[in-house]
Amino acid sequence: MIRTNREEDSTTHTTVTYLFDPLCGWCYGASPAIQQLGQQANIQLELAPSGLFAGGGRTLDAAFADYAWSNDVRIEKLTGQRFTQAYRSKVLGHLGSAFDSAVTTLALTAVYLTAPQRELETLKVLQETRYVQGLDTCDGSVVVSLLRDLGLAAAADSLAASDAELLATNAARIQKARGLMQTFGVQGVPALVVHDVKGSRLLRGDALYGNFDKLLSQIGAA
Repeated sequence: MIRTNREEDSTTHTTVTYLFDPLCGWCYGASPAIQQLGQQANIQLELAPSGLFAGGGRTLDAAFADYAWSNDVRIEKLTGQRFTQAYRSKVLGHLGSAFDSAVTTLALTAVYLTAPQRELETLKVLQETRYVQGLDTCDGSVVVSLLRDLGLAAAADSLAASDAELLATNAARIQKARGLMQTFGVQGVPALVVHDVKGSRLLRGDALYGNFDKLLSQIGAA
């Protein structure tokens, strides 16, 4: 039987929606698995920023910085992802600075609109810029410069201007992510929602920290 492209895709491809926040340390810990998922020919990976740490006016104080670092040490031990002393001193040590993922979330949406094939790469770079290089990705000028360095001039221009299309698309993406979180009772990120011919199902974030083949098996059998 000859299938249309749509029929073929629905029977042979799985879509995985990744619920995350760019400032979430556990999401950074999940980065190796997420990057590998993005390379699977039979999986379509969709990024769904949740806006978990976007807005709200939160700033870093000593208690929050200590809590964050203790959590980061746990994540590094579990996942092998690096949290450097540069990050600890320059980012967590900058007390009174913003802790707000609004800029990084907008940046990812800007890439989604202008160079969608590079959004996953951009997320990885944003995370490593903060946790390895120790640059404050809550600072809009830092993120605009980063996008330009990546050759993503259109995204950088859109972010700098905060144009209407960017803001509307960003709000819609966050709303979609939060809708999925509500539907599946997700309390935090990271998490995956698997969509295939069997329907849509939740795969919790701890699946992202183990063996990758096991993760693929769980996605297939979710």
